[in-house]
Amino acid sequence: MRKQEEYKLTETGKIPIEWELLRLDALLSLEYGKGLPERARLEGIYPVIGSAGIVGYHHKALVKGPGLVIGRKGTIGAISRIKSDFWPIDTTYYVKTLVKDIDLKWLFYALIKLNLPKLNLSDVVPGLKRELVHSLKLPIPPFPEQQKIAEILMTVDEAIEKVDEAIKKTQRMKKGLMQELLTQGIGHKEFKDTEIGTIPKEWELLKLTDLAEKDNNIVAGPFGSNLKVCDYRQEGAPIIRLQNIERNQFIKKDIKYISPEKSKELSYHSFRAGDIVLAKLGDPIGKACIVPDFLKEGIVVADVVRIRVSPEKAIKYFVEYILNSSICVYQLKKETIGSTRPRVNICQVRNLKLPLPPLSEQQKIAEILSTVDSRLEMLRKRKGKIERIKKGLMNDLLTGRKRVKLDS
Repeated sequence: MRKQEEYKLTETGKIPIEWELLRLDALLSLEYGKGLPERARLEGIYPVIGSAGIVGYHHKALVKGPGLVIGRKGTIGAISRIKSDFWPIDTTYYVKTLVKDIDLKWLFYALIKLNLPKLNLSDVVPGLKRELVHSLKLPIPPFPEQQKIAEILMTVDEAIEKVDEAIKKTQRMKKGLMQELLTQGIGHKEFKDTEIGTIPKEWELLKLTDLAEKDNNIVAGPFGSNLKVCDYRQEGAPIIRLQNIERNQFIKKDIKYISPEKSKELSYHSFRAGDIVLAKLGDPIGKACIVPDFLKEGIVVADVVRIRVSPEKAIKYFVEYILNSSICVYQLKKETIGSTRPRVNICQVRNLKLPLPPLSEQQKIAEILSTVDSRLEMLRKRKGKIERIKKGLMNDLLTGRKRVKLDS
């Protein structure tokens, strides 16, 4: 970064004195895309762009690339940067620049910072009105500075893409390991056929309810009439909802609470740290995770099942992985009721059939898969850190709050 220079005050705030503040319609025009139904597309190399990105390919292009496409309907205000010639469909606008000294890569980031989705003001006929976009004002740096800003931000985006690829690769590795370890185990030579498929000969096939501490240790949350939104508090006993559960991952976000008195009243539906919680509603169905230590105890809601595994019968981490595997997901999918938001009942969860190795092998399998999960968590944190860096850079560089050092 170079030493800050003089600034001037504009209606959008302070900007460097050599920057201009211009309406977007002085820089660009949003042009309507053209309809191209899937049945009309012929095999080709040119991307067909919808409001959320590439939706197919065609043998010819409508617009010469590179270019920018903005969602007009559907994913309103989303911006796609296209490197080649392309065909924007009729749910989009494509950007036609009106001046020479505009770097398209810089413009991509500048438009993102404008937060175009906020311009969707209508609930009746949702859409992005180009007149509103054209009326926005944008601080414009000199062309060389645009290029340098874009170069910096693209470098950060490339770093994010590399982490994304590492995450996808690790997820594929985990999926393969789960398929192998949870059906073949470690070092087995002899196998037997069961109703859920082939498993090692010395493994057992048990119902989930057989692994619980006691008969009542697989329970669902209370009916909606017994626990309502109006019971929620800012503090008290925490409740676990569907949005807190992902596969092998508890989501610490927007945790709600109920009064200690209400919690005591609903104690049959309680959880404690170390229990497994499973979503019996939604798509995908049956995602499960372990309650983290910071949640000592609380209540689960109606569409969450609390599972308390007996440590003498099974390792809870192994059970968590089995519940999240295709073995159990397939069983639950066969039992689902409804298509929009599939649901299973508590009996179907209790009757899930699980392949069960000896405790020592359960422990080894859980440790292997946990190592992969630790890597995934590390990669997700790294991605989050880079995304925060990018957000800070966009706020600083696109407003001129911090200036880039230009090559001499």
